[in-house]
Amino acid sequence: MDRIPATRLSRLLTGWSKDGTGAMPQLLAQALRELAERGDVAPGTVLPSQRVLATALGVSRSTVTAAYGLLEAEGWLESRQGSGSRLRGSGSVGEPATEGRLASFGTRDGGIDLSSGALDGLSAVAAAAGELSAEDLTAALAGDGYLPYGLPELREGIAEYHRCAGLPTSAEQILVTAGSQQALWLITQGLVEPGDTVIVEDPTYRGALEALRGRGARLVPLPAGGADGARALARLAGHVRPRLVYLQPSLHNPTGLGMDEPTRQAWAAVLAEQGLYTVEDNAYAELSLHHDAAPVSLAGLLPPAATATVGTLSKLFWGGLRLGWIRASTTVIRRLADIKKSVDLSCPVVDQMLAVKLLRRLPEARALRRSRLRERLTETERLLRDQHTGWRWERPDGGSALWVEIPGADAEATAQLARRAGVLIVPGPAFSAVDGFRHHVRLPFADRDGGLEKALPVLVDCARRSRWTQSFRGDTAAGGPPVLPP
Repeated sequence: MDRIPATRLSRLLTGWSKDGTGAMPQLLAQALRELAERGDVAPGTVLPSQRVLATALGVSRSTVTAAYGLLEAEGWLESRQGSGSRLRGSGSVGEPATEGRLASFGTRDGGIDLSSGALDGLSAVAAAAGELSAEDLTAALAGDGYLPYGLPELREGIAEYHRCAGLPTSAEQILVTAGSQQALWLITQGLVEPGDTVIVEDPTYRGALEALRGRGARLVPLPAGGADGARALARLAGHVRPRLVYLQPSLHNPTGLGMDEPTRQAWAAVLAEQGLYTVEDNAYAELSLHHDAAPVSLAGLLPPAATATVGTLSKLFWGGLRLGWIRASTTVIRRLADIKKSVDLSCPVVDQMLAVKLLRRLPEARALRRSRLRERLTETERLLRDQHTGWRWERPDGGSALWVEIPGADAEATAQLARRAGVLIVPGPAFSAVDGFRHHVRLPFADRDGGLEKALPVLVDCARRSRWTQSFRGDTAAGGPPVLPP
């Protein structure tokens, strides 16, 4: 029987304690029942033990015990001595529920949302839109608008972007996508078969984890970023033959760290020696706090036919501009383009025309982002120190969030308690292939509306209460949530 980890189940149970009215056990039972009815948790799945789920949800064990009892009385749960509590289904068949990055979008329910590090748009987008002329549009209208590989001018512009970074690239090696998330999805669909082994860093980008899990890949984690990961890969490759290796060498999400040149060389040496296909995700690379130039690509150190590089303009300029790309061999590009045709026949042509103009504005956009991110990072670090949190982090090389360790706290319970108080935050296990990093959270620092400053006392209190919950001191651990300051 399949068992669902408490960390993953807790992320499926978003908002359960705020939806509807009633006592906590009834609300939890209702939420679990709905997961079964929709098929989000497969029939026959063994639920976590009462103690473990209570810890993850930040409630008392008696709350989970009562909820399980209600479900068992209704026939939704079957408990057997020694084999745990097995969930029964409704017979319906549906897609698995989203529990990672993709759950952060479109689910705002008020309060303070720290679940996404997405940035506000730059004025350069409006300026570039103003430069689009009637002549530009008239020329585009002369064709049918179906460009599954992308607008030729944009493909050439992206190829030039890579050439300027020292990576020889032709336009035929570029596939334009609807953001980096679609790029990753296409790669998993085209290059990974269900059951294939894929090596990922731990932690890593949760959108990639979702795409790979959705494809049925077997995920094997390695330490993120440093030379330790390269050495671990060298040892592992003799025992496990992965279909591909997924890395974020330029700027890593969630840690915000980048590989230095010796580390990049160490990874490249192992990947080349073992002949491993490498997916290099550079989606966050343009959010560097230190550099003006395009990111140095790991692909330049590897055989040309053995890499796929993902990039995007959405992180730097604006999330509403759904414009990303894949750079790979022409053979892989053709394969992925055929898959993309089954999803959409073309990314919006006007957006691509806008992207051509934005590529020319990269230097000024980088400088503006860098200035803003540095300012907000300094302010956020000051807030954390002023609160005397005792939290730990390594100053990032870029990105829009801190990867924060909260010693002694349970991140899943902290996130659940914070949600009840109106603060959305992503716990560390969401970024792990093996539900690790139970004492970490990702803390976006780039908001300019004071949300973090308002939410921080609540998060500190929730982290403290999560430690209390772990001691299983009865129903007091499931008391009312802390209140947001005015």
